[in-house]
Amino acid sequence: MIVAVTGGAGYIGGLVCSRLLEQGHDVRALDLLLHGQRAVADSLVERGVRLIEGDVRDGARRREALEGADALVHLAAIVGDPACARDPRLAEEVNVEASGAIFDDARELGVERVIFASTCSNYGRMADPTVPIDETGQLAPVSLYAEQKVKIERLLLGADDDLVGTCLRFATIYGVGPRMRFDLTVNEFTRDLWAERELEVFGELFWRPYLHVDDAAWAVAELLAAPAEKVRGNVFNVGHSDENYRKLDLVEIITGKLGRGEVSFVHRDEDPRDYKVSFEKIARELGFVPRMKVPDGVAEIIEALERERFADPFAGSYSNIS
Repeated sequence: MIVAVTGGAGYIGGLVCSRLLEQGHDVRALDLLLHGQRAVADSLVERGVRLIEGDVRDGARRREALEGADALVHLAAIVGDPACARDPRLAEEVNVEASGAIFDDARELGVERVIFASTCSNYGRMADPTVPIDETGQLAPVSLYAEQKVKIERLLLGADDDLVGTCLRFATIYGVGPRMRFDLTVNEFTRDLWAERELEVFGELFWRPYLHVDDAAWAVAELLAAPAEKVRGNVFNVGHSDENYRKLDLVEIITGKLGRGEVSFVHRDEDPRDYKVSFEKIARELGFVPRMKVPDGVAEIIEALERERFADPFAGSYSNIS
């Protein structure tokens, strides 16, 4: 296929592009390179990706990416609760308005399939987080970011047309990627404890599912390879049912790997999300079961830090909210 990937040089996007190249697809990446991912973009170009440097809000750039494409993987976004809360208007423009526009562009230009990167944060705070929720469960977003993801899902799946649209509700991502992020829970906790900084943790008993970034990219590739009738108008939670953890569990895993770590638990009301998720549907219907688990990812991050893969792991370029 010819596949357009928005956010193609991002944390997930760089790996999505790599995996699609490996499968023989013709890949285009639309990316603003907002977080200084020039080296990631250059590496993708060297391997055959066509880079379209620009903003997803730019109609000309969108059409350049989509012209003649068979599929769209829509990853570009202002990602995460803090980044959206910092500039709500920008988040609305990028996350909702530009998403609606690119879906319309895809329909107009004859793109057959669209995969949208959503989030399990849509489930918000469950009444009983000990019972895993599946794709039919109530959506109860508690942040602007999740509210916007719910809106975009409806924009994609609510239209009555021939577009094969699919929404992937990703678990919280972690792990080493070409464009590294240290503003994600597992990555941040591991970095801070490795650096022997005191880690302050709130909401340590709240549940959240986790997914390695490479498995997220693999899931996208699997969706593109699946028969249209299996994925049309469908939503899939993406993760592993055994990979629901509390922050307390993450701390124990990381300190166990490091053999050290100073942690204090504090009370804050800023992030009330508390949800445990079932991922049986994607395993049953598409045969997708993630290969990595959180202890593997923690070990991978520690090894990368020990090898000084990141010149300064506290640099702003490794965060979406710097």
